This record gives sequence, C-alpha cells and structure tokens, in this order.
Amino acid sequence: MKLLKRNLSTIHYCLYERSEPIIDDDGNETGEDRITYSEPVEFECSVSAATGYSATEMFGNLENYDKTLITDDMQCPIDEHSVLFVDKEPEYDTDGRPLYDYIVRRVAKSINNISFAIRKVDVT
Repeated sequence: MKLLKRNLSTIHYCLYERSEPIIDDDGNETGEDRITYSEPVEFECSVSAATGYSATEMFGNLENYDKTLITDDMQCPIDEHSVLFVDKEPEYDTDGRPLYDYIVRRVAKSINNISFAIRKVDVT
C-alpha cells in the first residue's frame, strides 16, 4: 500500500544518540543524565488528526497516545527512543536541548508500512 502524496505532512524527528552523566562544578556526578539526540531530520508521513478505534487495536491495549504516524518508507529509523516535531518547527533551549512536542510510544511494522503511536509532551 502506498500513501497518497496529498495526505503527507512534513515533520521532523531526532534520533536518540546517547546518555551522559551530568557533572557538577566539583567534577562529581549529580545522579542525573543528559540525553543527546541527533540533528532534526525532515520526514514526510501521514499524520492522523486524533486516535481512533482501529489504531487502538493496532497497538494492542495502548491508549496513552494522541496521534498516529504512518509511512511506507520501510527504512525509516524512527523508534521508541526518538523525539518528534509534529505541530511546530524544530527549536532548542539555551543549552542546545531540543524542545520537541511529541514522543514515540509504539512502533507497529507490517509488510508495506510502519505505524507509530505518538504522544504529545510539554518540554520546557
């Protein structure tokens, strides 16, 4: 199954790269980690308006998501550790951390497409 070009929306995603411990001014670990993501990558996919019954069945009993993304690009590297810019352009805080608006909750691969359950978050 191919996606209709008119149904595609442009989003951006950042892939998880690594997690590093945060070091204080004295050189000691604070017990917190800083997560590093790749630079945003532009991507076209179908974005649902809201969740629906068929999407709930697709992801099992997972109900804690707001939208679904569908792509026919079977090489798409987005996974459960990726962050997304769906309703806004990529932006960063003063420390260079991405201020994304969605996270990936689940990935469901089939023969011809990949579906993603995504959840809106507030990153400040």
